[in-house]
Amino acid sequence: MKLNEIGLDIEQSKQIVIKLNNLLSNFQVYYQNLRGVHWNIKGKEFFVLHPKFEELYTDAQEKVDMIAERILTLSGTPLHTFKDYMENAAVPIGRNVSKDEEAVKLIIASLTEIILIERIILELSDEANDEGTNSMMSDFISEQEKTIWMLKSWQG
Repeated sequence: MKLNEIGLDIEQSKQIVIKLNNLLSNFQVYYQNLRGVHWNIKGKEFFVLHPKFEELYTDAQEKVDMIAERILTLSGTPLHTFKDYMENAAVPIGRNVSKDEEAVKLIIASLTEIILIERIILELSDEANDEGTNSMMSDFISEQEKTIWMLKSWQG
């Protein structure tokens, strides 16, 4: 077993990088969806949802950077083109979403897909004794589970 500079198995790290790039792609699409619903939301819930969507896209932007930096830490190269993101993302794409219910459903569906990917990464990072990635995924998952709960509570 060959180890990298931070003491992790090189082959296992490569597999984690592939999945992290997949997560990065999904987060970039999710981020763009959040920007879109933030800009386009209309109706009586505007004053509640507009700032909430800004909070969510600011958080997503920070997570994008964290994921890319983790990829670099594992000696990988983060994907960085929209073409790559679109080829690798599974989150739904929200186009011209302006209704409150539709926007919240889009966010819940996106986070559900993202959590599935994070759980796969969590398993891989656990097997590789990659505590840095493992900790990051655990933190992301617990935050996103709470966000889904809050959005579902908003739905009624």
